[in-house]
Amino acid sequence: MAVALTIDDGESPEKMRERMITENPVVVVSLRSCCMCHAMKTLLSTVGVKAAVIELEETEASSSGGYMRSATAPAVGSPVLFIGGEVVGGIERLMAMHLSGRLVPRLQEVGASFEK
Repeated sequence: MAVALTIDDGESPEKMRERMITENPVVVVSLRSCCMCHAMKTLLSTVGVKAAVIELEETEASSSGGYMRSATAPAVGSPVLFIGGEVVGGIERLMAMHLSGRLVPRLQEVGASFEK
């Protein structure tokens, strides 16, 4: 999904990512070459949600403000999901939410945009 961003010449890439996370109900931080990132985006699309995606290059992953290497996504290359500006975690957390029936209600709660 393409997200319209305002451009601030003085804004760093990290600040822009932070702003995207706070301004969009659902954000996936992803690597282009990551199969689990693809799986996360596919699952979100399958439930009909339009997620904003921050695609990082391999070289950006280690300097991405810790998004790709955290307690919620321990391996570089693991996707990280944010819902309502809060970190949900990686693919395992997303799958657990989906299988327990908590994903769609949470997405609706934050005003996520669903495809019709």
